Amino acid sequence: MMSKTLVKANTTLVKFNSFRFLGLMMYVVLIFIGSSCNENDSNKNETPPTVIRKKDKPVGKSDTVSRSTPIINISDTVSPAFSVLSVKDSAFNNIRLGEKLAMIYADKLDKCMKSNKIKPFGPPMAWYKTQKAPFFFEAAIPVNKKPAKLPKGIVFKKIPQTRVIVAHFYGPYEETVQAYQFLKDWLKENKKTPAAAPYEIYVDDPLDENGNLKDPYKVQTDIVFPYR
Repeated sequence: MMSKTLVKANTTLVKFNSFRFLGLMMYVVLIFIGSSCNENDSNKNETPPTVIRKKDKPVGKSDTVSRSTPIINISDTVSPAFSVLSVKDSAFNNIRLGEKLAMIYADKLDKCMKSNKIKPFGPPMAWYKTQKAPFFFEAAIPVNKKPAKLPKGIVFKKIPQTRVIVAHFYGPYEETVQAYQFLKDWLKENKKTPAAAPYEIYVDDPLDENGNLKDPYKVQTDIVFPYR
């Protein structure tokens, strides 16, 4: 499904205000509408676009990228321990999934953080148990400490330090399936065993300084596979 390096993403305090929430709301709804449209065309015989795969190298101005070619930078690293506030939910289609993610990030988790006077400690993230509708997922935000009071439906949990293989993805969100497959292949080829469920980190703010949606090739999503 639907982030800089993983260590930096998890240890750097990031700006997380109502403007960013608005961007996330617009972004997640639009990308899942796009994904839904693509599913309707899934019966067409189309050749998948070529993926540019690089190791530990950010996207630069010199990279030549077609509008149908995602860039996937692969990083084998260590994710430090961190804590999150999370909400589990489900959605019967792509559009409803986008709406629910937006509501969780911008309403439920935001209110919990504000009422407990705690701060986000990284960008939003999510786990997906299913890749097709109906979706079962867990949306979360890393935080700097445990809240004094937890509203019903919100969970505080600690994620342990672990080895991870990360796909730093740039491109249309509906193409992230290629990053998932590449990481699965990497684990198999390197004889590694998954240590926990994979998750996504939404590193970049999808809005530019003028409040417009950015080019998807300039928005980073990290797909993270813990392994041992």
